[in-house]
Amino acid sequence: MSPGKTTSLIVDDEPDMCWVLHHVLTKKGFDALVALTAREALDLMVSSGFPLVFLDAKLPDMEGLDLAKQIRLLHPGTCIVMISGYFYKDDASVQKALESGLISGFMSKPFQNDEVLGIMETLNGA
Repeated sequence: MSPGKTTSLIVDDEPDMCWVLHHVLTKKGFDALVALTAREALDLMVSSGFPLVFLDAKLPDMEGLDLAKQIRLLHPGTCIVMISGYFYKDDASVQKALESGLISGFMSKPFQNDEVLGIMETLNGA
């Protein structure tokens, strides 16, 4: 996944959180689209698909892990990074999702910009 050539999807019902993630990614040359609901995200996944999804754990119309399952059905190879202000990485449901491969990574809110960039570097093999 190289800068400017791959678009990631940011799914979060908080516009400010979407802005921050979008800004961090685009400032480093990565493209990103935003969805504020699970429905919007699914519509975008059906029409385009994305190699990477930053996914909020709590959305107004669906739980993040339920959306992750639907994304996996549509695009099994998508890397899904759960972002949450409700759960921690050591939460049982998060650990189960990581161990099963449902999600590829986890970031707690508030996160550091370097965490996002580290994920992008890992995916790029840097």
